[in-house]
Amino acid sequence: MPRANSNLLVQSLRGASQVFFMENAATGMLFFVAMAYASSVTGNWATTIGAAVGLLVATLTARLLDCDPPSVASGLYGFNGVLVGAALPTFIAASPQLWIAVVVGAAASTVFTAAFSATLTGKWGIPGSTGPFVLAGWLMVAAAHSFGRLHVTGDAPKLAGDVTPNVLGIPALTDLVAIFFRNIGQVYLLGSAISGAIILAGILIASVPAGIAAAAGSLISIALALALGADPSAVSQGLYGFSPVLTAMAVGVIFMTPSPRVALYAGLATVTTVFVQGALDVMVAPAGIPSFTAPYVLTMYLFIAPKKLIAPHPHGPVADPVIDRRSKAPLHAAGTGR
Repeated sequence: MPRANSNLLVQSLRGASQVFFMENAATGMLFFVAMAYASSVTGNWATTIGAAVGLLVATLTARLLDCDPPSVASGLYGFNGVLVGAALPTFIAASPQLWIAVVVGAAASTVFTAAFSATLTGKWGIPGSTGPFVLAGWLMVAAAHSFGRLHVTGDAPKLAGDVTPNVLGIPALTDLVAIFFRNIGQVYLLGSAISGAIILAGILIASVPAGIAAAAGSLISIALALALGADPSAVSQGLYGFSPVLTAMAVGVIFMTPSPRVALYAGLATVTTVFVQGALDVMVAPAGIPSFTAPYVLTMYLFIAPKKLIAPHPHGPVADPVIDRRSKAPLHAAGTGR
């Protein structure tokens, strides 16, 4: 059970760490160090500031809505908000209107988290994880195309027929090491290898098995992307690795009891995520939105759903998002929420 803590800063930092399934304020602080480093290199602080704003707004929204105190204390209502806050400044140009979108998107992610808990988790026992972030992020970026004061940045979307097959040679060892760490950093939308290394250190501080799983996910995604001839630029930036990193951690360590059989199952899920990444990148591009962590979310949902075949690992109960003041009883029974 998560330790109750009413300190907003501690709750928020735990929320930052929950992006990688950890409940550790020190780990969350290291994640912000990683973001700050990437911002200092690029000179663009909007992502780091947006992450901080999104995290605080999401956590405060959960407190104001009287969401389940243990879940709020463990950061389970903050991690989707921090991702929304980091993602929107990455894909929408800086403007006063951008910050309105960040606040609204982060607050909405808390409500979406409660909704996923009441439905997906409560009925089927499947953790919502970053599904609320994907939904909020997609809606906000797609909506930005409709508003003249919100400018979506990046290359024009390509239709499936426009994608040219690539043949990618094996990069030099130094490049492979950089890709390995970028795969981890890109979960926070960071293209810095050093930031990825800092994040991996933060994971290892909280859980060595989780850190090993993250490293394995990164290595598997590199090998498969190179073997399949994925877009060299995307591979180099770590864009084929961040969802597999999350899948390897979620299926291999977090939501199932680690064992040799589970390791093989997680390996299959991780490999599948690379294919889902390629598929969703093509499918969502014409809509003018990025795939975000949708490849991980979709794969994880499908691999966790048949969990009766493999005993699930009890991971901090996701409680009822809202408490009935009159009865003081939860409005629904929930399982794992992260």
